[in-house]
Amino acid sequence: MRKTFIGVLAATALLTAAGPAFARIDIPLWHAMGGNLGDKLNSMVKAFNDSQPEYNVIPIYKGSYSETVTAAIAAFRAKQQPAIVQVFEVGTATMMAAKGAVYPVFQLMKDTGEPFDPKAYLPAITGYYSDVHGNMLSLPFNSSTPVLYYNKDEFKRAGLDPEKAPATWTELEADAKKLQAAGVTCGFTTGWPSWVQVENFSAWHNLPIGTLSNGFGGLGTRLTINGPIQVRHIGRLADWQKTKIFDYGGRESASAPKFYSGECAMYMNSSGAYSAIKANAKGFQFGVGMLPYWPDVKGAPQNSIIGGATFWVLRGHSPDVYKGVAKFFTYMSSAPVQADWHQFSGYLPITMAAYELTRKQGYYDKNPGTDIAIKQINLHPPTENSKGLRFGYFVQIRDIIESDLEAIWSGKTPAKAGLDDAVMRSNELLIRFEHENEGKQ
Repeated sequence: MRKTFIGVLAATALLTAAGPAFARIDIPLWHAMGGNLGDKLNSMVKAFNDSQPEYNVIPIYKGSYSETVTAAIAAFRAKQQPAIVQVFEVGTATMMAAKGAVYPVFQLMKDTGEPFDPKAYLPAITGYYSDVHGNMLSLPFNSSTPVLYYNKDEFKRAGLDPEKAPATWTELEADAKKLQAAGVTCGFTTGWPSWVQVENFSAWHNLPIGTLSNGFGGLGTRLTINGPIQVRHIGRLADWQKTKIFDYGGRESASAPKFYSGECAMYMNSSGAYSAIKANAKGFQFGVGMLPYWPDVKGAPQNSIIGGATFWVLRGHSPDVYKGVAKFFTYMSSAPVQADWHQFSGYLPITMAAYELTRKQGYYDKNPGTDIAIKQINLHPPTENSKGLRFGYFVQIRDIIESDLEAIWSGKTPAKAGLDDAVMRSNELLIRFEHENEGKQ
């Protein structure tokens, strides 16, 4: 009896001692995905956690993109930073300048011995998040590009072809007038006004929005969104606002209800808005088309640029945590996981393998228009004007641009004066960012 008791004690002691060895390593992930996208991300993380016994990724929603970045910066200063933070594309220059805070993904994968081939990712995406030597700094996750959504039922009612989105702005204006004549209140609205109507508009028309290759060429970049074609375009939208051919609905995706309700028959926003539109546009069928272009602009259409966000890794954690982060990144980049995410969300598949798998599964054939974003962003090889942008303080600069767009579209300010003001105020921030980060790049 005594031997049995001693044996039980010994076994218990052994299990207790061994307990920590079997404990999972926690990996906090701060993100900005709410609603159905957040639910999907949570399920993807759970699938990774269930696939292996060593690591436990903990997804934590921190609010909007801006709020998530701000929270991560504050946490880093307090030495309470997460291992992974989701940062939207306009925060790239800021993250690149944060020397010592960021663990570049290419270095992470190399240090942990995890298989990693940058060439497996879509070039239009990786180029945006790589340094001048082509090294990937963050891991693409939800990459998107803006597209045109349209109400097929209203097109049919107005005598328009429900399978054909307007290809040019001239066609869009004509279609909008026919839609209004058939009873639609507003022709079109837009989400993310600066991203869609300034940044992507410029890339789509092969126009620079800044000097030095839109900031890729160095810190001395300056904004140039007040060119004659941009001024003409923003001014035309202001004219259309008067008759509701165009109707401004707010920043980010605040205009979405105008499309969901049928108030506006067309809507420009992220390809990543696909799942939300599918969930909310209950009373009608919708289609997807490429962004319209002005046919008199030489070189248009060129290619659109990406939005969305990537996963950045922050310094200050143990080697075991980073080994888990690397394995999580490998899992999240796998073709089945990315294909599923792409098909659910409308975000771009970040790898060619995910795209090919989606195609082989017949998804594009069964869901016409879901490949528009991929075709659009790869329409032509990117130029210096259309490979993206890299500006410091761009979160604040977007706010400046959008405040001036609001003044223009409300009739308070002429288009040229408004865009001149946006350039002047934005360049003051770019000069400050240049001075603060000289010698860091």
